[in-house]
Amino acid sequence: MQVQETIELNRDCLAATVPTGQQVLLPNGTEVGVVQALGGSFTILFYGRMFRIDGADADALGKEPLPPPELPAEASDEQALEVVMDLLRGCYDPEIPINIVDLGLVYRCDVTTIEPGSRRVEVDMTLTAPGCGMGDVLAADIQNKLSMVPTIDQVQVEIVFDPPWHHGMMTESARLQVGVF
Repeated sequence: MQVQETIELNRDCLAATVPTGQQVLLPNGTEVGVVQALGGSFTILFYGRMFRIDGADADALGKEPLPPPELPAEASDEQALEVVMDLLRGCYDPEIPINIVDLGLVYRCDVTTIEPGSRRVEVDMTLTAPGCGMGDVLAADIQNKLSMVPTIDQVQVEIVFDPPWHHGMMTESARLQVGVF
């Protein structure tokens, strides 16, 4: 991955080690190289290692966090599902510049009304490799993004491995982007 921008952190910041997902604290003043800035999160290089910084910590990089999603109170579950799917397209694997929907990692996404003005979202997703340590990080990213949607009060993200993921699950454009035909 190529560094797009070098930035000095302006405060202490939690980051997840890629690909293990282990949380580390990067101190204020640390110089990092941004290699991917997609969907509000950031993949950085620090001393030759990759880390993922969550969008909620964008300010540590001098960046603006993404604005919260909008959904009218009278929106249908189908309209809510459209917003949810757009947000899922804003979740990226920190090593691959392709969103998790186009990667074929999202197996199921259901939006149901619990009561007027309150919804539940259930997402079943997988990982490109069963041993990937980023599963909890991606699940938390989904949880955080979907919890910001008005009327969504419950979010459940389940990581599943059946069926096993393979490159044929990617969209055609995603396969072209990574050179898998």
